[in-house]
This record gives sequence, C-alpha cells and structure tokens, in this order.
Amino acid sequence: MNEIVFVVEEAPEGGLSARAIGESIFTQGTDMQDLHARVRDAVRCHFDPDSVPKLIRLHFVRDEVIAA
Repeated sequence: MNEIVFVVEEAPEGGLSARAIGESIFTQGTDMQDLHARVRDAVRCHFDPDSVPKLIRLHFVRDEVIAA
C-alpha cells in the first residue's frame, strides 16, 4: 500500500477527528498540527514497519447549513 486516506471532520466537541478509509484507524487532534502528529503516529502503530504507507492523504469534509 502506497497511500492511506483519512476523512477529516470538525468534531462536535471541538478539534478535528480523522478516520481511515478501509482500515480501523481513528484519531483526534486539537488543531491541524496536533492532528498531523496523531495521524502519523496512528498509522505507524497500525502497520508493520515494512508495510507502512508512504503517503497519508487527508480528505476534509465540512458541512455548511444555509437558510433556504
């Protein structure tokens, strides 16, 4: 695997949450810098050293509600 993709959303309680697509990895961070560090750590912990993906893609999802 060369790449792993995370869906990133704003957490209702504050901060950001990230969950991997196709893998059982979930983590949260207080801000972008914290999230980057936690995602990297979660990926390293989840995979064997010889199979760690070379790229981590963060896909940001943001809901916006407007009046009709």
